[in-house]
Amino acid sequence: MDFVMKQALGGATKDMGKMLGGEEEKDPDAQKKEEERQEALRQQEEERKAKHARMEAEREKVRQQIRDKYGLKKKEEKEAEEKAAMEQPCEGSLTRPKKAIPAGCGDEEEEEEESILDTVLKYLPGPLQDMFKK
Repeated sequence: MDFVMKQALGGATKDMGKMLGGEEEKDPDAQKKEEERQEALRQQEEERKAKHARMEAEREKVRQQIRDKYGLKKKEEKEAEEKAAMEQPCEGSLTRPKKAIPAGCGDEEEEEEESILDTVLKYLPGPLQDMFKK
């Protein structure tokens, strides 16, 4: 009968003892095998990172050749130039910050608009000039 039970369960009799709460068999080389496995994983990861670094270096080389060929700049260089341009005071620039407008400029702009209106009125026929002056 014992033979029949072993045949029916196959090789599961070893695992049955573990499932029923028996102690697991300890492999004397388990610690050594685990360390070797961890070392192999670390080595594979380092090789993968080195491979990707080489590939990225090659890509960057091709990108730089394209930039040189067409006179393009890197994004970082563009951003740095734009930032430097924004920091420089621009005299009479339309894009200067509002706080940089000197006091009294608003009054001068109104006077300029009036002088432009006067200039346009000079070129209008007489009856139209009278209408705008009233």
